[in-house]
Amino acid sequence: MATAGPEFSMTDFLAGLTHVVRPGAGRPLVVHDEDLETIPPGSVPNPTTLRVAGALPTATFELFRQVIPPGADSDMQRHYHETVHFVLTGDGHSEIQSAEDPDGQPVTVTWTTGSFVYTPPWAWHRHFNDSADRPAEFLTIENSRLLALFGLARRESAGLATLVEARARFDCEEER
Repeated sequence: MATAGPEFSMTDFLAGLTHVVRPGAGRPLVVHDEDLETIPPGSVPNPTTLRVAGALPTATFELFRQVIPPGADSDMQRHYHETVHFVLTGDGHSEIQSAEDPDGQPVTVTWTTGSFVYTPPWAWHRHFNDSADRPAEFLTIENSRLLALFGLARRESAGLATLVEARARFDCEEER
């Protein structure tokens, strides 16, 4: 299975996760920054750079290093797993669909270096880098591997849509 380049497939990568992961030559106890696997551009529908620490012998959670370029933002997405973003560098804000609002309007939260940003399961969300000249960088931790073990992995992206656009498109698709 390719871990980078044009032959890389996120579907194949996720399908290769199993419930038994043992440390060894292919799954070391330490993965260095230069060893992170870059998810090829175009595999995710946004301008961020995602690098996964996929070689670590974790069975229930996944770790990513995500960079949002200056003035850019991630895609509007939702997924079954929980996610925590630790802000390594940068300033920005996130729009996260609120479960308390009957219309599901987003809550806007601001973050800066050292902040932790929580994304609840199946909540539409999008992260914005508010700096025009510096990238924002996250360490992203998600329990996607755990859900995949139970066959419950699901992720939807509306690309660079607003929450209203994403809900209109995907709510309509779910009704079909």
